[in-house]
Amino acid sequence: MELLNEILHELGISKVKLAKFLGVSRQMIYNYLELDDINKWPKDKKVLLLNLLGIKSADELSTIKVDTDYILSVESRINSLFENTMKPEVATDASTIYNGLGKKQKELLSNIIGLLKENLEDDTESSGDTYYAYLYLYHFIQAMETSKELKYILGYVAKSTGFIKPLEYVFDEEEQFMFESIMFSAMTLYNGGGVSKQKIAESHRRFINQIEHKMEEKMSRTMELNTIKVQALKELGYTEISEANAAEVFEKIAEIQSRKVA
Repeated sequence: MELLNEILHELGISKVKLAKFLGVSRQMIYNYLELDDINKWPKDKKVLLLNLLGIKSADELSTIKVDTDYILSVESRINSLFENTMKPEVATDASTIYNGLGKKQKELLSNIIGLLKENLEDDTESSGDTYYAYLYLYHFIQAMETSKELKYILGYVAKSTGFIKPLEYVFDEEEQFMFESIMFSAMTLYNGGGVSKQKIAESHRRFINQIEHKMEEKMSRTMELNTIKVQALKELGYTEISEANAAEVFEKIAEIQSRKVA
């Protein structure tokens, strides 16, 4: 079963996704994986798993080579099953979180939420690293629309972990190609241990200075806007912005800003 767990991990199939595929609870998946032999699984669940992995018996597990083509073939089989068996659930889902989304978007969001929930549940008994990793991921998503390079990072990670083919470019191909090449060089240097902390300390200092400068600019801009807002409210004779006066206040703010430019 250790080999099966390794294969599932390499394929990126979470226990939540496997549970959904087999039509059982996540706890039942844990129970199955604790057994010492796949042949002890319920026959229908064992057949589903073997079909998913593209093999005919548990003896063939050792012959599986998890490469890009294999990952794509397994992903295709699991997606095909979801398309055929999960349609009613997706179509009748009335939860507001899925409102306005297409079928693929709903499935993706469902998988993301399931994986996050599973890992965060496990994190309650550990050091809390997963919580902070997902907190940073949340900030990453918040910032993603402000920097195209953040999307290139996602492409690089998906390729380097074997989930998509290395020559797949869904963003700007030339820029993504350049970014991935530079990123690979940096990761090679990092993993190779060819650089010491002392050598890159100055670079890290510039990194910190740049962030602090941006934060100072942001704070200064926020303070400036607050000052202008207070001035606008005062000139209009209001004490706060309300739904009724918002348009008028914003116009006054724009007017005050134009005065400063002039």
